[in-house]
Amino acid sequence: MDKVQEMASFVAVVDAGSFVGAAEALGLSKAAVSRHVGELEKRLGVRLLQRTTRRLSLTAEGQQFQLRCRDLLAAINEAESELSSRSGETHGQLRINAPLTFGVLHLAPLWGRFAQAHPRVALDITLSDRMVDLVDEGYDLAVRISTLPSSNLVSRRLATTRIVLCASPGYLAEHGTPVHPHELAAHRIIGYSYWATRDAWQFDGPEGPVTVRIRPILHANNGDTCRAAALDHQGVILQPDFIVGDDLRSGALVELMPEYRSIELGIHVVYPTRKQLPLRVRRMVDFLVEAFAHPSWVQAGR
Repeated sequence: MDKVQEMASFVAVVDAGSFVGAAEALGLSKAAVSRHVGELEKRLGVRLLQRTTRRLSLTAEGQQFQLRCRDLLAAINEAESELSSRSGETHGQLRINAPLTFGVLHLAPLWGRFAQAHPRVALDITLSDRMVDLVDEGYDLAVRISTLPSSNLVSRRLATTRIVLCASPGYLAEHGTPVHPHELAAHRIIGYSYWATRDAWQFDGPEGPVTVRIRPILHANNGDTCRAAALDHQGVILQPDFIVGDDLRSGALVELMPEYRSIELGIHVVYPTRKQLPLRVRRMVDFLVEAFAHPSWVQAGR
C-alpha cells in the first residue's frame, strides 16, 4: 500500500468529516478510502479515528498524526512545484479578488497576457470593494489599496495612487472654486462610502494637517459612480488618480487646492503565506509586479 495515499486519504477524511465526503474529494470509492485508513491504522498499531454511527472524531494520536501528515503532504506538493518551476509549467485554478474599479480599468487588460503565458492556469476573478478574508473565503491572492497592507498577510507593493480633490469646470463656474479645505463645507460633495474617515476629509497643507467635516449630497460605495457624478457637474469628489487621471489630463476634471494634499495609498498584492506557495501564485505575483512597474495613471494624473 502507498503510504502517501494512505496519509492523503486519512487527511481527506478529517477534512470532509466522513468517508463519503473524502471519497468524493479524492475521486475514489468509499471502500478504497476506508481501506486506506484501515491499513494505516493497522500498520501504525494505533486507532486514529473514533467511528460512531453519527460522527467521526480524532483520537489524541490521530490529532497529532494528522498534523504531521499535512506537513509531509505539503512538502511533497512544494517539491513538485519546484520541479515544475524549473520546467516552466504551472497549472490549476487561481482565485483572485480585487477592487471593482481598479480591476476593470487596470487588471482586466492584463488577464489575457497571463493566460497566454500560462494556458494551464484557470483564472477565477472576483471584483469587490469589500475587504475579503482570503483564507476563510478561499482566495489565493488579492489586490488591495490601502495605507498599509494587513500584517497577517504577505504583501508586495505594485504601485501607489494619489487621492485627488477635483470637480468639473462646469460645476466650478456655477458654484465657485474653493481655495481652502474649510470652504468644502459649503459645497456640493460626492462622498465615497469606504473611506476610512468617511465624511471627515483630511489634508496636509502649508499650515499643517487640516480636517474638514463634509456633508455629501450623495454617497456611493463605488469610485466610478463618484467620477460620473463629478463629470455631470454635480459636485466635488475625492478619488484616486488611477480613476480620474485621464480626466485631469483632458481637463474634464480640475484638481482643486493642489497645495493641500490628501493621502497617498499603496497598491499591494497580498497572499496568505510564503510557505508552500503554489507556483501559479508565485507566477501571478511576479507578473503583476512587472506589469505595474510604470503605472499609466501616474503619468496621466501628474
